[in-house]
Amino acid sequence: MQDTSESYEVPDISDIRKAHQRISPSIRQTPAINEKALDELLQCQVWFKCEHLQRTGAFKFRGASNAIALLRESGVRGDVATHSSGNHGAALALAARLDGRTAHVVMPENASPIKIEAVQRYGGEIHFCEATQSAREAGLAKLVTAGNIPIPPYDDNAIIIGQGTAALELLQQVSGLELVITPVGGGGLISGTALVASGLGVRTIGAEPAGAADTATSLKQGSRVDSWQPETIADGLRALVGVRNFGIIQNHVEAVLTVTEDEIRNAMSLFWQYFRMLIEPSSAVVLAAVMKHPELFSGRNVGAIVSGANIDPLDWAKLTSEST
Repeated sequence: MQDTSESYEVPDISDIRKAHQRISPSIRQTPAINEKALDELLQCQVWFKCEHLQRTGAFKFRGASNAIALLRESGVRGDVATHSSGNHGAALALAARLDGRTAHVVMPENASPIKIEAVQRYGGEIHFCEATQSAREAGLAKLVTAGNIPIPPYDDNAIIIGQGTAALELLQQVSGLELVITPVGGGGLISGTALVASGLGVRTIGAEPAGAADTATSLKQGSRVDSWQPETIADGLRALVGVRNFGIIQNHVEAVLTVTEDEIRNAMSLFWQYFRMLIEPSSAVVLAAVMKHPELFSGRNVGAIVSGANIDPLDWAKLTSEST
């Protein structure tokens, strides 16, 4: 049976504009940067939306802030809970703390140490689990049963429209973009991006690691895969695409491209060479995909969302040194 978002109320660009107004006091409006020398190498013009400079080091703070703000507007009090490989957990921990709440975060036992530290630094309480999607979801269900308010990491309209504000800003900052490319994990960022882009007549493309290609596989077979064992250095993209996220992707995303681990490593290194910025592997998939597919991007004016930079510099150096 084909999974779609038809069972859910699908938001649109007007909802994302409202979310942007709602969270503007809390978030950073991150810059969109371009380097002409890199454009020459890529044979297209690419504007990188620097969400790695967002609070907590990733775009996730947008969705978390919107979800918490909506609870506050509705008069709903209480602590919140989620599952996360790290970036959403840190974002929710900070957003909750700023609103006088505590965030409980279910994290896989193999989560990045720097992301574990970030969740704790922002005031989150961590509950470790096995490194499987089912264990993460079971851990969250237990916390909800205990009375915490669930804030899903991506399969949720409040999160989707919050993440979409990054693309809204990008398309306001840079005129004439023909398409926007984002990483794909659980699908919150690309879902929100696609809703904005389609509302403005801009194409959307996704990028994910070949070792976590559940979304690309789902699109090919016409239905969402319900299990996947990810193997990739891009830890932020190991989650299985959400149900409503996949429905939006089916309807509004042109393609989801896959890249290899070495292509991710090379893109991390290239971003450093041209911008002197360290980005995590999950962010680098967009640049890797542009490099890999000149037939799609050559001569185009492209927006690329750089999703996060939560990586230890020593780990970054090790990973990039392993590229071929």
